[in-house]
Amino acid sequence: MTKPLQRITYVEDDHDIRAIAELALGTLAGYTLDLCENGKEAMETIPSFQPDLVLLDVMMPVMDGVETLNRLKSSPELAHIPVIFMTAKAQRHEVQAYKDSGAIDVITKPFDPTELPAHVQKIWNRQMSQNDPAGRAEP
Repeated sequence: MTKPLQRITYVEDDHDIRAIAELALGTLAGYTLDLCENGKEAMETIPSFQPDLVLLDVMMPVMDGVETLNRLKSSPELAHIPVIFMTAKAQRHEVQAYKDSGAIDVITKPFDPTELPAHVQKIWNRQMSQNDPAGRAEP
């Protein structure tokens, strides 16, 4: 049985984008969210929040998304958490570089808030079916 997506850490330095994502993912879709302004804050809260998934902006002050992903992947307790980058920097070579660094996918900004929950769920389902040795994926 595929693990359901319930808890998401969203790391975004832009307050307005964070608020839109909170409305779309939390209020409308019902996910439990942990909202962080930068990678440093995320690295402090992720161990106790234990998200199923991390949505991560690329360009942020203090600690950018790539450095945050590298720190997550280098931590034995956190390396298993899938990461999706959300960024305006999404040219083909950039997207490939993010995936090569360990992200499971990239969502391009600006995103449609009404479609964001379904997009995130679709990526989650695909990732879970790839990790399920029996190939069982929830619809």
